[in-house]
Amino acid sequence: MTRRLRALKRWMASQGIDSSDGLEIRDDDAGIRVVSTRDLGEGEAVARIPKSACLTARASGAREAIEEAGLGGSLGLAAAVMYERALGEESAWAGYLQALPRREAVPVAWEAGEIDEFLVGTELHKTVKEDKALIYEDWKECILPLLSSAPLKLEPRSFGYDQYVDAKSLVASRSFEIDNYHGFGMVPLADLFNHKTGAENVHFTNVSSDSESDNDQNVEDQNGHYDDYSDNLSTDDLPSEINGSPTFFSGETCGNGNNMEDASSSEVDLSVLEMIIVKGVKSGDEVFNTYGSMGNAALLHRYGFTELDNPYDIVNIDLKLVIDWSSSQFSSRYTRARVSMWRRFDLSGCVSQNSEYFEISSEGEPQLELLILLYVIFLPDGVYHKLNQMVMPSGDISKAISTILSVKHNTSISLEDLDMVKDCLLIDKVCRGLVSLAEIRERYYGETSLDDDEKKLMNCCKSNKKLYHSLVLEYSHLAFLYSFLPRERGRTRRMATFSSDGRFGLRSCPDCGKGGLTPEQRGER
Repeated sequence: MTRRLRALKRWMASQGIDSSDGLEIRDDDAGIRVVSTRDLGEGEAVARIPKSACLTARASGAREAIEEAGLGGSLGLAAAVMYERALGEESAWAGYLQALPRREAVPVAWEAGEIDEFLVGTELHKTVKEDKALIYEDWKECILPLLSSAPLKLEPRSFGYDQYVDAKSLVASRSFEIDNYHGFGMVPLADLFNHKTGAENVHFTNVSSDSESDNDQNVEDQNGHYDDYSDNLSTDDLPSEINGSPTFFSGETCGNGNNMEDASSSEVDLSVLEMIIVKGVKSGDEVFNTYGSMGNAALLHRYGFTELDNPYDIVNIDLKLVIDWSSSQFSSRYTRARVSMWRRFDLSGCVSQNSEYFEISSEGEPQLELLILLYVIFLPDGVYHKLNQMVMPSGDISKAISTILSVKHNTSISLEDLDMVKDCLLIDKVCRGLVSLAEIRERYYGETSLDDDEKKLMNCCKSNKKLYHSLVLEYSHLAFLYSFLPRERGRTRRMATFSSDGRFGLRSCPDCGKGGLTPEQRGER
């Protein structure tokens, strides 16, 4: 047992954190993880965590300064983590904090050069750069003023920008929203369970004591998309259970957001968090949590890792890319008119921060709104002008498609299912448009190819987290894009790396011997 693990266990015992004999916390080359020591059955309670053991802005010694500054949500929690870390052994959470890494390997904590090197071509490249600017603004406008807070007597070196990024990375990847009273918090033991898509073993729920407030029955983890970097989350209607992870890297505006309010003594929450097995675990297996169903870009952005066989992975095609491509084929005026008609059907892509985009799934399925836009772009002029004189149906995508197709074919068309819709939309011109967009999107990655990335992954060990996970992200994106490209292209399409169930893996790593493909998948048998 490592020194930090012994210290963590002593601290947990002192805080009344009760862990089942069926769980073992291990600290090895793979990091800290939780493994079962015996078979665990569904419904079994395996841990109880007093809320008093959770590190929150309300519980921190910096509470007064944080509340006076109006720092709420994850921004307030980051300030609390910085303060408690600055106290060292004097902190009530010293035994817990010493077990955490200095910072998590989320992209916003990478150096600028690493972001340019590892994320170029991905949708994260621009997003993470914007994140870093917002994080710096948060530190300058919200954290620095805390240094002048007389009661805290803070050391400036403990509240520098680097220290803020350290704390922010931990809050982003590990914190939970506990309840209305506590707000965001670091939950010891609960944050040690690793994520695995579709393999949740444990669930967290609130166990109420007789003396707690009726308003404090709710516990929720936040897997929300805080793409607008605001901290205006409402906790009035939180569900009564936690389902896994930690929050996303959110920035907040200081002084006016979801600020904490004073609570009367009757509102002080004395409940505990209970961890329940929701899917049986065999003895010796790792016990997993799940942070939600999300693609590799979201996982890397929020938590600093990816999954090779992620069935929820996607690649994005920006609306701007579609518009630029269409303008090069026709004209800017023509494209603006066609996009305007598409908008009149109340259609849009996905919106995140300052961008609008379309998703292509891991199965190579383009978002329906993209297919409709391409179909509208290729409409004959006569059909376009006839549609342009009509009152467009809005709010119902099936009616929108039916209207377009009915006018084009001069007959009433009723769409019975999604497959029929796609069959009608995937005319030759639309298919060629998808190929063109895939080729342009592929060029974002420079001269690299699927072959190149596979070779790099074969020679990259997981211990090099930044390189490994950025390669997985790029590799999966290229694989999706290659699924659109014609086989006769000059490059080899390495789709053979896909397994029979549509997932993909890799040969064994030459350093650690671990890999993702069977000999049959590698063509060795």
